[in-house]
Amino acid sequence: MSNSRKTDSLRRHRLTYSCFTWHRAFAAFALLLLSAAGAWAESALWVSAHEFYLRTDYNQSLAVLLPLSNPDASALQLIGQNYFQMAEYRKATEFLERAAARNPSGAECALWLGRAYGRRAETSNPFTAPGYASKARQMFEKAVALDPSNRDAIADLFDYYLEAPGFLGGGQDKAEALAARVAAKDPAEGHYYLAQLADRRKQYASAEQHLRSALELAPRQAGRFIDLAKFLALRGRAKESDALFAEAEKIAPENPHVLFERAQTYIKANRNLDEARRLLQRYLQAPLTPNDPPKSEAQALLRKIGA
Repeated sequence: MSNSRKTDSLRRHRLTYSCFTWHRAFAAFALLLLSAAGAWAESALWVSAHEFYLRTDYNQSLAVLLPLSNPDASALQLIGQNYFQMAEYRKATEFLERAAARNPSGAECALWLGRAYGRRAETSNPFTAPGYASKARQMFEKAVALDPSNRDAIADLFDYYLEAPGFLGGGQDKAEALAARVAAKDPAEGHYYLAQLADRRKQYASAEQHLRSALELAPRQAGRFIDLAKFLALRGRAKESDALFAEAEKIAPENPHVLFERAQTYIKANRNLDEARRLLQRYLQAPLTPNDPPKSEAQALLRKIGA
């Protein structure tokens, strides 16, 4: 073959290879764009679903998320949280387990899975309940280990230690150790934890003092007034309790949590039932968040007093 023919052949080969390489690069770029567009679309859907979730419109949140063909860990977790809030704990467990498998280092995911296991323990038969309870503890402990600053995870783990028997990993010694850790970083919250522990031990004077100390350290937190008000109401000190609820309402006017807790306290004491009815009706009209008691609980209280 002549040198000119060899050169032409080499040029054609290079041109063919160059075209092939360009097409492959273009295809890869297009695939990347499609992937990015898909991720962006899924992210936008998650934001929309999360907004519905925050407004406690759980059915609408699920309507956005369930059609996703391959939901990521955050979408699976949000689906699980929706089902949890709707008291469909079996479905919540299923989706939260899938989310945890995809995101094993997610503290918030571990926390919600622990909550789902906890509800399964409460609603299961005596043979399966202990297994779910142990799983709940493991998830709460994992959540705290992954994120030691997660207040919700610490609170749920403390409640577990305080309520569960020793053979399921509970114990007042564990609760006390956790309370000490909390007190080192947040003295007011630490006093609240110690008040619960003292109350469980029937050391009521000590429990009251801890609640008062928590209030003194955080006088602008309505929840501190509510905690002490509920405690005093259980001990028949209605006048003091009512005054504390009034202070809480001054700090946080129209706060749904204040409305609900005050109404529930009245109903437990079987007093001021007309006022309790009005408070619950206001509660049902208020904009709620997932952190507030569900409307179903308020409706159950209204039925209890014949409303």
